[in-house]
Amino acid sequence: MAAASSSTMIFTCRLMIYLIVIVSNYSLGPQMVQVAEGSRAFFVFGDSLVDNGNNNYLISIARADSYPYGIDFPTHRPTGRFSNGLIIPDLISQKIGSREPPMPYLSPQLNGRRLLVGANFASAGVGILNETGAQFLDILRMFRQLNYFKEYQQRVQALVGKQQTRRLISQSLVLITVGGNDFVNNYYSASSISQSRNLPLPTYVKLLISEYRKILMNLYQLGARRVLVTGTGPMGCAPAELAARSTNGRCSAELLRAAALYNPQLTQMLAGLNKKLGKDVFISANTRQMHADFINNPQAFGFTTSKVACCGQGPYNGQGLCTFLSNLCPNRNLYAFWDAFHPSEKANRMFAEIITTGSTNYMSPMNLSTILALDSTT
Repeated sequence: MAAASSSTMIFTCRLMIYLIVIVSNYSLGPQMVQVAEGSRAFFVFGDSLVDNGNNNYLISIARADSYPYGIDFPTHRPTGRFSNGLIIPDLISQKIGSREPPMPYLSPQLNGRRLLVGANFASAGVGILNETGAQFLDILRMFRQLNYFKEYQQRVQALVGKQQTRRLISQSLVLITVGGNDFVNNYYSASSISQSRNLPLPTYVKLLISEYRKILMNLYQLGARRVLVTGTGPMGCAPAELAARSTNGRCSAELLRAAALYNPQLTQMLAGLNKKLGKDVFISANTRQMHADFINNPQAFGFTTSKVACCGQGPYNGQGLCTFLSNLCPNRNLYAFWDAFHPSEKANRMFAEIITTGSTNYMSPMNLSTILALDSTT
């Protein structure tokens, strides 16, 4: 009996220790978790170019959760990323030394210590304007993404306290990619019923810039101090637009005009915000030029084509969705576009490299490497 009682006591003690460890890991209070010194949280906002799975949790038709999406991802399974593999946020996470990219905010697995890595709030189909993307049903429009960012901070504050949360946010890196859908899925979309389609293009562009400025200032007020802002690519050259608008393989002149109007005004607006704030908070990434480089000379970058999508059907594989019934190229590295609108992983790697080390022709007022070097000394 004595031996049995002793064994029971030892088992009970071990069980209590085990439960304490579990509680420590999953019910971490402000005094029990510290933000790792030198770590940098990463937050992502925007559309399908940077969405890594939020739409999987929504009743939306803008989804990338079935084969062959993710065919070249490490798991070889679809994740909600609109790519054959990695997307720009994954690659920037590597550049800043993170062990993992931030998870989709709607993922039930984003809790505990994972919150300290950051979060991805992006949602396929959204635009700068709330009306953009109505055809995709439930999506996280920009005001919802910003509201979730507020909620995120409350969750982290409960985990590490107010002071640590402010430090985590102020020292974080933010990436925002939005605007393309306001053109291709709103202003130039036959299915759009938006009243703003009646505006002249220059007036519409000014509206977008004005509304985008409000979004960016909201981010600043929520604590963001380093924000990478990408422009739109040469939208008229995407396989979907070639299939819909081109008769001779040339890019859509009207969409190229839209990008030519929008992107310089975006860069100018960002410079104006930095001047007003007295510091370089907003960093402009000239993705229009990045895209144009390999669209104009794909062979120089190792692509055989920058017109035909790897996955799709119809002219340029630019019609309909990428599904298991679609044409699928055997070598994704030879294609600049994965599907009708989205770059291949190889193209995304090029974008991430230019964001990191690119000259002022691409990055204004500095690239990511310079940001990291500057911030490491402060």
